[in-house]
Amino acid sequence: APATPEEADRVEVLRGPNIKPFPQTQPLPESLEAKVMLKVGDNITTDHIMPAGAKILPYRSNIPHLSQYCFAVCDESFPERIKAEGKGFIVGGANYGQGSSREHAAWAVAGYGFKAVVSSFFADIFKNNALNNCVLPVVVSDGFLASLFSTINANPKAEVTIDLEAQTITNCATGEQEHFDINPYKKGCLLNGFDDIDFLLSKTDDIVAWENAH
Repeated sequence: APATPEEADRVEVLRGPNIKPFPQTQPLPESLEAKVMLKVGDNITTDHIMPAGAKILPYRSNIPHLSQYCFAVCDESFPERIKAEGKGFIVGGANYGQGSSREHAAWAVAGYGFKAVVSSFFADIFKNNALNNCVLPVVVSDGFLASLFSTINANPKAEVTIDLEAQTITNCATGEQEHFDINPYKKGCLLNGFDDIDFLLSKTDDIVAWENAH
């Protein structure tokens, strides 16, 4: 027979040394202001974001450990720099996240604590994986991105403000601001810290009431 909720709560999950609990999603603040931690060019693949290989494969169920390799292909100093300087935003060129459907690329970014990635175009699979892990992909125009790149070239620690509620991004150095689009459902999930399953669980009472009425 299926376990009762009380019995399920008493179940102890045993994990091997390389298996860690999956990081829990947290609500995204309505407004974020942070410095740019990494600038990358066009056609960044999931291999750039989260490389594969025998050195990393044994840890595929250990997101905190995997995150230490995030973007190491692009910048060997990046993981250590993040530890020293804290979190910020990632800014990339067009076609960000192309390649395989490797969800670990989004998991690693989220596991490192990044809240947003800025690009003029995201590959669909990476974009959806990012949203499901409470990482905001901000799509900007080519012109805004070019101006932001210029600002970062002049000051690698340039700051950006992203207002999720208002759906705006601001280059703090120049004051330039642009509106970005986001699916209303995913926006609500980000603000509440929900993935798709969390959203369904939040509707449990409504679902039960509907079932009882029908």
